Amino acid sequence: MSEPVVVEPPKAGEAIQSCGAGDSSASLDDGIGDTANESSEEESTGEKEEEVPAGDAAALQSSDTPQVNAQRPDSLSVPPSSELRLWTTQRDGEVKLRVEGSGEAADALTVNQMFAAAADRFSDFTALKWKEGEQQKSLTYKQYYQDCRTAAKSFLKLGLERFHGVGILGFNSAEWFIADIGAILAGGLAVGIYTTNSPEACHYVAENSKANIIVVENHKQLQKILQIEDKLPHLKAIIQYKDALKEKRPNLQQWAEFMELGRNDPDGPLDAIISSQKPNQCCMLIYTSGTTGQPKGVMLSHDNITWTAAATGLHVELKDGLQFQERVISYLPLSHIAAQMVDIWISMKVGGLTYFAQPDALKGSLVNTMKEAHPTAFMGVPRVWEKMQEKMKSVGAKSSTVQRKVAAWAKDVGLQTNLTKMNQSVAAARTPFSYQVAKKLVFKKVRKALGLDRCTKCFTGAAPITKDTLEFFLSLNIPLYELYGMSESTGPHTISTPEAFKLTSCGKEISGCKTRLHSPDDEGNGEICFWGRHVFMGYLDMPDKTQEAIDEDGWLHSGDLGKHDENGFLFITGRIKEMIITAGGENIPPIPIEDAVKEAVPLISNAMLIGDKRKFLTMLLTIKCQVNVETGDPEDELTPEAVELCRKLGSKATRVSDIAGGRDRAVHAAIQEGINRVNENATSNAQRIQKWIVLERDFSVGGGELGPTMKLKRPVVLKMYREQIDNFYKETTTQENPLPPKHEIQKRSGLSS
Repeated sequence: MSEPVVVEPPKAGEAIQSCGAGDSSASLDDGIGDTANESSEEESTGEKEEEVPAGDAAALQSSDTPQVNAQRPDSLSVPPSSELRLWTTQRDGEVKLRVEGSGEAADALTVNQMFAAAADRFSDFTALKWKEGEQQKSLTYKQYYQDCRTAAKSFLKLGLERFHGVGILGFNSAEWFIADIGAILAGGLAVGIYTTNSPEACHYVAENSKANIIVVENHKQLQKILQIEDKLPHLKAIIQYKDALKEKRPNLQQWAEFMELGRNDPDGPLDAIISSQKPNQCCMLIYTSGTTGQPKGVMLSHDNITWTAAATGLHVELKDGLQFQERVISYLPLSHIAAQMVDIWISMKVGGLTYFAQPDALKGSLVNTMKEAHPTAFMGVPRVWEKMQEKMKSVGAKSSTVQRKVAAWAKDVGLQTNLTKMNQSVAAARTPFSYQVAKKLVFKKVRKALGLDRCTKCFTGAAPITKDTLEFFLSLNIPLYELYGMSESTGPHTISTPEAFKLTSCGKEISGCKTRLHSPDDEGNGEICFWGRHVFMGYLDMPDKTQEAIDEDGWLHSGDLGKHDENGFLFITGRIKEMIITAGGENIPPIPIEDAVKEAVPLISNAMLIGDKRKFLTMLLTIKCQVNVETGDPEDELTPEAVELCRKLGSKATRVSDIAGGRDRAVHAAIQEGINRVNENATSNAQRIQKWIVLERDFSVGGGELGPTMKLKRPVVLKMYREQIDNFYKETTTQENPLPPKHEIQKRSGLSS
């Protein structure tokens, strides 16, 4: 296997060529670094690399291994390694590795090298575990690796071509993992497809990736592919991994049948393909959500994956499986890089155990899985943490007066103690006796009830989380460590840790990653740019978009605004694409204002600020409501917590329809008071919310307003609620909402506590 070319980060004034191998028509325009990339709206999420034993490496590259035809699919010539660039948009292209010195290239591994080493070191350790009905199932690392090789041989038998896609459409499972890794070992491109995708969206991904094979979970997902099958010229087979097939077709197979296809085939052809793979070649595509245009295929290399897995595990101090086996729960969409990095790659690197949740995890069953699995590390998107918070508040509201007082006392002690530790004051070394009492009376019980009794690291990412939620869990001695990154950075770029933790900060860079703030303003806010071996190869077949994302010096532009504090902690302050620019030319980041409203009015579930190219700001609001366990759709009935809040306001509302559109005067007045408090703290009149409305239903994934990781899809919401938004601005003049004196606000019965 030839050694990939490496490159060091640019020094001041030193430019680096950054156009893709073979993209002869692509050039870098002057000033391209000033243009932010369109957000993927994907976010972020082991231990020091173990070298593959010399004998294993030799076996993988044996000259006796039969060679197979590895012709490039587009019949394009491969440039000499000296001509490799930092990016490429060709599926079979190669890139320079971004390392500090050429000596470090020795630790560059392919996926197979990392997995083979894990299978050897953790051979009989349980790798994957799940429930089928009431029966527990599992695979050891040795079985896991062998099943992935078997799947790879079956893919080859079905006609998988080099650098062509294997689409996977379904909920997290052992079959999902095996199909993903098997596709990579066979020389294909692993391609996750969101289960919420329409047939048309599935078609775009399958066609763009030139998918030869699509793996689906069940009959429901199969129907999407059958609708578009005739429009997929590269498709050769469809495989269903759950439930019995309801129909027979020549190119349709059940998972068990598929696995038998290549089980007894010789290893030679597969080993030849594996030995020809290089760390700087593409092995995976992560598709962006497409809210700002067509989805983009983020090309990730073997080195992107193996290096990021190792560096992240080391950064968050995960233990090696031979010392202690870490446990994670797989439930977030695997077509998202954060879930895949945690569940598959980091877990593999450190020899961890991945426990699969049930398909209805986000509809209520997740907590049951948590109690069964006892994760040692747990990743949740903000909405997951918010739902837990709401449920705990609801349960707390039904407790006795004494229990509520004890809980309130414990939370106050917990918050103050943890804030003291966070601020690293002199008193941090001393844990007060009251904290120990609170831990025994409350904190341990809460952790056990959530299934987090063995969890030492709780992470949040993929979307912004409110300070209120962070403080709520911190008060219960459950610090949420924020991580930040994007699909284009193979997941994480910065992560908070127990030793480097600050509320509302997403921590510090993973070792080996670098951050630069582009064009900072007077307050130090600039566009966050990344450098490191986690930076992606490019967008598949999109040189223009790739050049927007990676500037002429090789820095990845995130499109996010941020700043560093004096201790090097990174804070996200806004998003360039989400920035509201009013008709008066004022730049307003919406998230801080939206978070402030949700904090001031706990009855609010979602808030979206409007005002781009408008004369003043307005806001769409939704109310906390029950969610249908089967469909995940929001219902009309309020949550118990919301009902309790309404009672405190003198309202008898029990449904969203009782409140929406200003129907409940008491709730309407309380919301207005909360917004007045937010307006009082506005830095300028332009940042005051002038009008607002409570919508008839909450935002949801099924409704289209939220992405798969519960991130607000602003362009979609703007289209869906265009009529309500237009009504805000029908009048040519507007009178500001009256802002009473501060002492008058404080006297009223608000919702701020």
